[in-house]
Amino acid sequence: MGEVYLLWYTCRDPRLENEEELLIGVYSSIEKAEEAKVRLSTENGFKDDLGGFEICPYKINEDRWTKGFSIS
Repeated sequence: MGEVYLLWYTCRDPRLENEEELLIGVYSSIEKAEEAKVRLSTENGFKDDLGGFEICPYKINEDRWTKGFSIS
């Protein structure tokens, strides 16, 4: 397995200053991620904005942060 699929949901509440991103789950196939999206699409909050869902492929066993960092 070289890739997994992350299901994200972005809350876009006009009363909030910032959007909030929720990681719903990590799935072994895009089909399983789609099934989760369908399951959740009738739940409170999610059903109000179905456009908030996003499925992102994610390669495993790869460095994502390749530089150092500093705290200011």
